Amino acid sequence: MTRGGTATRGRGVLARIGTTAAFAALLVVLPASLASAEPVEPTDPTAPTAPVTPTPPGISIDITGPDGAPSASVLVLLGITLLSVAPALLLMMSSFTKIFVVLAMTRNALALPTIPPTQVLAGLALFLSLFIMWPVLGEVNTTAVEPYVEGRIDFSAAVEAASGPLREFMLAHTREEDLALMTRAAGQENPESLADVPMQTLIPAFMISELRSAFIIGFVIFVPFLVIDLVVSAGLMALGMMMLPPVMISLPFKILLFILVDGWGLIVTALVGSYQVT
Repeated sequence: MTRGGTATRGRGVLARIGTTAAFAALLVVLPASLASAEPVEPTDPTAPTAPVTPTPPGISIDITGPDGAPSASVLVLLGITLLSVAPALLLMMSSFTKIFVVLAMTRNALALPTIPPTQVLAGLALFLSLFIMWPVLGEVNTTAVEPYVEGRIDFSAAVEAASGPLREFMLAHTREEDLALMTRAAGQENPESLADVPMQTLIPAFMISELRSAFIIGFVIFVPFLVIDLVVSAGLMALGMMMLPPVMISLPFKILLFILVDGWGLIVTALVGSYQVT
């Protein structure tokens, strides 16, 4: 037998002896560790959870930020929406309609259908409306806009707070007859007080009252110019100048009278004074 085979056989015997020794040591240590381990008490099983009812699919939009204040994007969206409905709100819930109608009737009474231009009358009516509505707009800003931007109230509360000053303004300049007319037209019961009048009834009643007041003021403005037309027509008839249009003769006298009495100042003063509530 060679010397290499003897060495290989010796290494195999040593490996078997080592494995046997390790296994014997494991048999000695394992029972001791199992004996020293503390027994574990069994626990009660967990109660089953009730099934959750699935919610129907839908979309919910929350325009309030995590800190209660709306985000800048939401404010921009609300601003664009307000600008889109601003003309309707200006016509229905402010003094613009009455002022514009009175100015247009004054222009027709002067027999000047295009002077001043409609854009000028609309601009004058707009700024007079802002002048008249400024206290109401300031109250809306204080009670609704600023608290909403600062996150002290939510959007629905801001809308309710903003409608309060506008409601008071419209109620102060709406006749009870017009409120009763719109209430009967809607088939509703008579409200117990003015505070119970809904907005869908108050807004058209306010517009009817504004048109009535505008036509009354326009009638008063037409009377002196109508007298001038009658005097000029009678003078031309007496002189036998029936082929000459009376408007050509009466127009300078109308403009002269309007300038002498400070017509624009009187009209603006009357319009502004009609919205002063004591």
